Amino acid sequence: MRLNLLRLGLILCGSLALSLAYERTSSATAMAAAAKNFLTMLTPEQRAKATYAFDDRQRVDWHFVPRERKGLPLREMDAGQRAMAEALLSAGLSQTGFAKVSGVLSLEPVLRDMEKDTRGRRDAAGYFFTVFGEPSTSATWGWRFEGHHVALNFTVIKGRTVASSPSFFGANPAELKDGPRKGFRALAGEEDLARQLLAALDEKQKAVAVVSPAAPKDIFTGNKLKVEPLESKGIAAAKLNKRQVAMLMGVIEEYAVNMPADIGSARLDAVRKAGVDKILFAWMGGPQRGQPHYYRIQGPTFLIEYDNTQNNNNHIHSVWRDFAGDFGMNLLAAHYREFHRAGDANAVEAGY
Repeated sequence: MRLNLLRLGLILCGSLALSLAYERTSSATAMAAAAKNFLTMLTPEQRAKATYAFDDRQRVDWHFVPRERKGLPLREMDAGQRAMAEALLSAGLSQTGFAKVSGVLSLEPVLRDMEKDTRGRRDAAGYFFTVFGEPSTSATWGWRFEGHHVALNFTVIKGRTVASSPSFFGANPAELKDGPRKGFRALAGEEDLARQLLAALDEKQKAVAVVSPAAPKDIFTGNKLKVEPLESKGIAAAKLNKRQVAMLMGVIEEYAVNMPADIGSARLDAVRKAGVDKILFAWMGGPQRGQPHYYRIQGPTFLIEYDNTQNNNNHIHSVWRDFAGDFGMNLLAAHYREFHRAGDANAVEAGY
């Protein structure tokens, strides 16, 4: 029954999601409208679970493992509430990103059957919506959608500028090996485009790009609140030819395209402004599909990590981090320096 209700909610929200996601002037405006509609649908008890003050520490307490979270889960919503929740999710994603999230959630019943889970650990309705502050087109607020293998964090500064990281997508199984959906891959592009770039390197370039024959067990940054640049390893874009640079940017765009057009464009503009030539591409592990592998793409302002080593190398973790911009920290600090006390800005820059 629970899964049927989830499907019903997804169907009902289809037209709403599309209208919000693709007929809008800005993502910040769409998010505010969708969040208000969602909160209006909730009972007082549900709203109390779904909302926190903007400066509550909970806003930066994020993870991507199957755990109980603060917020309101899909399983506690009726069909109408779930439709509004999914419309909010749509406001924070492109059509591509929404499809990826839907694909990731669809793997939870697969895991439940594979693991013979009877404790409810694998639950396609075990994903939580949380709103921080009051949704507004002029004030600062934020929201999060989070559960196993999806963590989307949005901060809206003064109702206009949207910070959209940390942004995490995972998939287990990365590829379905049997059953009616055999061959399904929720995050195919993240693997295939990077592997194509690796294959396009000549032997001298590969000697620089492949920094270890063994892949790490997971992404290095995990669920850290704040990340610093990782070790400067790999091949710089300045050492690639024009076709290879285009392929590198294609991998980066695969992550940026998960966001609505204005947010994705802002991500890519920041990458280019900081200097494409300074971007490093590093690979660890085997070059062939099915082998454990890891890659990272690191620029002056951002980090992409991808890992596929668990569950017989069929389990993906991937993340986009902004060194100064996760949870809107840089934008918040600038806002507080302009309008509030210096102590507020220092607290924000220190990560609360």
